[in-house]
Amino acid sequence: MPLEFRLRPVLALTGREGGPADTPMTVRRAQSARQARSLGWMVMRPGPKVEISHRFVPVEGGEILVRLYRPTDAGTGPLPLHVFLHGGGWCVGTLDERDPRCRAIAGEGGCVVASLDYRMAPENAFPVPVEDCYAALGALLADATGLGIDPARVSIGGESAGANLAAVVALLARDRSGPALCFQWLDVPATDLTMEQPSIDRLATGYGLTKQDMIDFRACYVPKGVPYTDPRLSPFHAEDLHGLPSALIMTAEFDPLQDDGAVYAERLRAAGVPVQDLHLDGHVHASFAFTRLLSSSRRYEQTAIAALRASWRR
Repeated sequence: MPLEFRLRPVLALTGREGGPADTPMTVRRAQSARQARSLGWMVMRPGPKVEISHRFVPVEGGEILVRLYRPTDAGTGPLPLHVFLHGGGWCVGTLDERDPRCRAIAGEGGCVVASLDYRMAPENAFPVPVEDCYAALGALLADATGLGIDPARVSIGGESAGANLAAVVALLARDRSGPALCFQWLDVPATDLTMEQPSIDRLATGYGLTKQDMIDFRACYVPKGVPYTDPRLSPFHAEDLHGLPSALIMTAEFDPLQDDGAVYAERLRAAGVPVQDLHLDGHVHASFAFTRLLSSSRRYEQTAIAALRASWRR
C-alpha cells in the first residue's frame, strides 16, 4: 500500500536536520533529542497516569539509571515485569523520548515497566550496552520482592537497536542459565549487522532511517576487528535459537530493517519458538509509535500489549 499520507510532513521535517555524513555522533545525539522534544507531543499520545520512580543499578564499571513505571491501580500483589530498551542505533535516544510508550505498557498492560538508560556508543561501544542490559535485568530480579515483581513473569522488549539488545539479552539469559524470560517483544529489530538483507538497499533513502545512518551507527557501536556475525551483535547469526522465549516481531513496509525482522521471525519459528509476526503496511521505521498521529499505530500498540498480557497468562 502507499505510504501513510500523514507521515509525509513528518518525514519532511525530520529530514532537515540530518547534516553531513561526518557529523559527530554527539551532535547527532543532540539533534535527535531536539527533534523528539519538538515532535513527540505531535505524534505520540501522552500515555496514562502511572507511578514513576528511579533507581540506579550496578553494572560493570559503574551503574545505570532505571526508570520504573507502575500502574496506579496495581494493588499489593507482585506484578509482571517488562524490561524496555529504547532505540537509537546504540548511540542516541533517551528515557524521556519513550516515556509515553512505557506509560502505556505499564498502565494498559498491568505490569511494572523498567526502562533502562544503558550506556551508549561511541563512548561505550559493544559489548557495553549489551552487558548493561543483562546486568540490569539481573539486578532488578535480585530485588524482586522489594520491587513487587513476579520473577516468573518477566519479559523484555525494545525498538530498533533496543530490539537488537532485547533479542541478544534473551540469548544471553538462555546461555547463562537465567534470568528466565517468558516473552520478547521486538519492534523493527536490527538482527543482522552484516547489513546484507535486501530491504536495506531497496529502502536505503527517503523514509527517515537511511542506509547511511545505519552504517554510521554500526561504525560507532562495533569496534574494529569484531565480526558482524557475532551473535551478541547479530542474533540472526546465532547457531542455535532453540529454547528462546516466545516472540512478537513487528516490521514496517517502508523500513530498511524490514527483512531483518522477517528473517529472524523465520529462524525462530524454524527452531520451534512461538512467534507472532506483525507487518504494518504504509509505515516507516519509527511510525509504529505515532499513536496520536495514526490510528493504525494505536491499534498496533493495543495488539502488542494484549500479546504481552497473554504471555504472562501462559
